[in-house]
Amino acid sequence: MMPDLDEMGPVDYLCIEFPHGSLTGKALPLLLDLVDQQTIRILDLLFVRKATDGSVVALDGTELEVAGLGAFHGAASGILGGDDLREIGTVLAPGAAAVVLVYENTWAAPLARTLREVGAQLVAGGRIPIQHLLAALDETEADHQRDEQSTITSGS
Repeated sequence: MMPDLDEMGPVDYLCIEFPHGSLTGKALPLLLDLVDQQTIRILDLLFVRKATDGSVVALDGTELEVAGLGAFHGAASGILGGDDLREIGTVLAPGAAAVVLVYENTWAAPLARTLREVGAQLVAGGRIPIQHLLAALDETEADHQRDEQSTITSGS
């Protein structure tokens, strides 16, 4: 059952790829902690695998139990469907598995509700992958070092 849309926080999705053989239950139970702490609400969850022939299939409950992920079996609401499977297939490597997660940021619901009440609206959003953030910081540091070197050289 979907919550009242006027009361919801922002909704995001993640697609997390696991190379062949690495889908285990080690990290994903932390999602349960986030739910228990009411930081997020899982709206839909889909486990998929891309075969070497390029086909993409949803994993069934048996495969989830074997991978130690049985706690997530049945978490699907139907938000994710066939079109999503096809799109996921375009980004996954052959043989990889993935977890696709649609979740509400419940921590932000009070702010989102108040903003809607005053007529404000979110007009843009996004996520910066950590690899991009690290690369930008490295580039900034390199620029800073070049500037310092230039100052030292020109000042002598």
